[in-house]
Amino acid sequence: MSPIRPCLACLAGLGVMGLAAVTTAQEMADVTIKAQLVAGNVYMITGRGGNMGLSVGADGAFLIDDQFAPLTARIIETIKDLSPKRVQFVINTHWHGDHTGGNENLGKAGAIIVAHENVRLRMSTEHFMEAFDRTVPASPDGALPVITFAESMTFHHNGDEIRVQHVAPAHTDGDAIVFFRNANVIHMGDTFFSGMYPFIDVSSGGSISGMIQAAETALALADEQTRIIPGHGPLSGVTELRASRAMLRIVHERVQNLIRAGRSRDEVIAARPTGDLDAVWGGGFMKPDQWVGIVYDGMTR
Repeated sequence: MSPIRPCLACLAGLGVMGLAAVTTAQEMADVTIKAQLVAGNVYMITGRGGNMGLSVGADGAFLIDDQFAPLTARIIETIKDLSPKRVQFVINTHWHGDHTGGNENLGKAGAIIVAHENVRLRMSTEHFMEAFDRTVPASPDGALPVITFAESMTFHHNGDEIRVQHVAPAHTDGDAIVFFRNANVIHMGDTFFSGMYPFIDVSSGGSISGMIQAAETALALADEQTRIIPGHGPLSGVTELRASRAMLRIVHERVQNLIRAGRSRDEVIAARPTGDLDAVWGGGFMKPDQWVGIVYDGMTR
């Protein structure tokens, strides 16, 4: 049996990583950018690709991720409806194109692009993504983060203390979560797919154990009132994140037991270790067999 790969139709529906052919202006003509108030002066912005976060105030717009280049003008117009100030900072939660595709446009407009050092490294070089059997070319120089960090950094911006924190390799090896301390909002990037099996980019260093650790890191920052912006899925809170963590722990244990029993990749998939979870978690872009195969790949690497 050949390795199971995500279908392009599923990718096109979600826009994960910008690997599907949904990156031209014509193909994105029907995308509507929407802003949802989260708490205080923090919004979640949706369109196509990863959920964005936005802080507005006297210091200027502070944006987390920026989806695809053809959407930049519409994203900026949506931000203008909330703030007369230009985008001053863009934080990339990781390197995938549905979170960094607008970097070059926003950089030209004066925004400062900030990310973990591994984000710049991966964006600046050609990268082969095993899960999609596809080579992703290097990004243009103008799209690269101009400020990078190793562990964490803090912004004092728009009356808030905004902590950007690298987590151990989870979705990728360059993941960051962003905590708006005063607004009590956390943006988790793709370390959290709310209500669905997450994609884990094993070829970028990701693993299910890292995803579990990222959830634990965010939960340690949160309280019962914290609002959590996932990389994909609806606005959430600690209840949804705890449920996701519990699912990840169960899948980790089951796949680990099968690996220890000497099962091959195909045998692990055939054993359907997520069978009783699929009705709740299998309705997203990662279908159960695809998900189990990727978990196996990460655990045996």
